[in-house]
Amino acid sequence: MGFPITIMSPAIDESFEPTEDPETIVAELSRKKVQYVLGVITDRFLPWVLGSDTIIYHDGRAIGKPQTREEAQAILASLAGRTHSVYTALALYSGKTKNTLTAVNRTTVRFRPLEEDEIQWYLDSGEWQGVAAGYRIQGKGSFFIDRIEGQYHSVVGLPISDFYGILRSAGYQF
Repeated sequence: MGFPITIMSPAIDESFEPTEDPETIVAELSRKKVQYVLGVITDRFLPWVLGSDTIIYHDGRAIGKPQTREEAQAILASLAGRTHSVYTALALYSGKTKNTLTAVNRTTVRFRPLEEDEIQWYLDSGEWQGVAAGYRIQGKGSFFIDRIEGQYHSVVGLPISDFYGILRSAGYQF
């Protein structure tokens, strides 16, 4: 879109109760990221601050980022041959209005059945680290996807269509 960006990884507590509502979880985490940036950068005007977060919802539980290889292995095995939901929230702060708008997107993803050696191959790649449910649809994890219903970019972590819509709602001049 032609505007400069700065990417930050806010140091926020991303823990949540796995049985909590997934839309609530991602919306709150994305807002916390915006608030973190606003609290850290106080020496200049910030016209826009965007926070985003993604979680997986499967078997009635929210799944975040696995902390260990073993946890990633268990998550991938549970997703194999099944469908799960990916929730991504955007929180957009406008420096002009001092308001924060939030949008939440849900996309369903179906994994094909996986053999244990496929899961081990993926884990060996290291791609599972630092991402919700331990897979990246934009990388080697795409091999495991049978189909998706919804926005591909939501699964990547930034639903572009929602980003455009929230910018328009916030009064961004294109």
